[in-house]
Amino acid sequence: MSKILVDYRMPAEWELHTGTWLTWPHNPETWPEQNMDQVEFDYLKIVKALAQEENSHILVQDKSAQDKLYKKLKSNGVNMDNIFFYDIPTNDSWIRDYGPNFVVRGKDLAINDWDFDSWGRKYKWELDDLACSIIAEQLQLPSFKPGIVLEGGAIEVNGLGTCLTTDSCILNPNRNQGIRRERIEKFFNDYMGISKIIWLHGELEGDDTDGHIDNLARFVNPTTIVCSLEENEKDANFLGLKHNHERLKAAKDQDGNPFQVIPLPMPGYVGKKDERLPASYANFYISNHLVLVPIYDKPNDQKALNVLTLLFPERQIIPIQCKTLIWGLGGIHCLTQQQPAETYQIMLKKK
Repeated sequence: MSKILVDYRMPAEWELHTGTWLTWPHNPETWPEQNMDQVEFDYLKIVKALAQEENSHILVQDKSAQDKLYKKLKSNGVNMDNIFFYDIPTNDSWIRDYGPNFVVRGKDLAINDWDFDSWGRKYKWELDDLACSIIAEQLQLPSFKPGIVLEGGAIEVNGLGTCLTTDSCILNPNRNQGIRRERIEKFFNDYMGISKIIWLHGELEGDDTDGHIDNLARFVNPTTIVCSLEENEKDANFLGLKHNHERLKAAKDQDGNPFQVIPLPMPGYVGKKDERLPASYANFYISNHLVLVPIYDKPNDQKALNVLTLLFPERQIIPIQCKTLIWGLGGIHCLTQQQPAETYQIMLKKK
């Protein structure tokens, strides 16, 4: 279905969820030279935290992988009442980018099925691109096919009509052959109810997404944004992040009002001497009662946790060790996708 979505909107991440979607790590090529047991151990911490309080929908490669994972989760004390498995094969685990983009209209729920090409055809993507349509079919939800490439990590919304994004990613010729900004803005309005787009620019050193917004700036409520800011003037990320901060300080929301912009520290250099990784504290995930925050065994870990603790007084801040996960060039937000609340929910088979 490709018709325009009249009156649908993309909710903010802090709005009530009925669940979170995830893809269990399975591809060693995603985490080169890393121990997959450690990857799974750290990923399990994400699932265990989420399953305490909301449904966790996990994509697995096949029935055999599902059986194995069920035993692993149960033996590690995960609340299995909130775990749901889906035998949907994928290339990778970054479901934020290829998974369902849920939108709501009153009490109706639908899915935008954007095209996915692995961040400009950098890796294999064919299975990932099919996953969203399979999920929509299994959930028996209306789905819409806009027909352009868009990754979930490239957009950040306040739920009231404003979206943060980056031109370095969205307008990159490797996505939609140099699509014009005005056309993108119309797609965002038609399919997600976005009336105001704030365009930032640039990417973190080591980032293979061409500048996903969820490493750079995030809404924490409709009028407040946390913005990644590097303290070290000699750091390669310093100027780009400073410029983004200045743009946000001057920006207005959908009603013409300024934002409160809160600096969020960066962890500094993470990686090997000759290979920097795109580590950022902004890649956190907001669930119904928790905020899962990536940490990297760096001095600024606690500073970032302190900032977010003040901004989410009604949620528990849960640090998640990501010094291994970040070798996949993504973090917690990249590995999760929220499903907003609706009046009904079709539960598929639960082991």
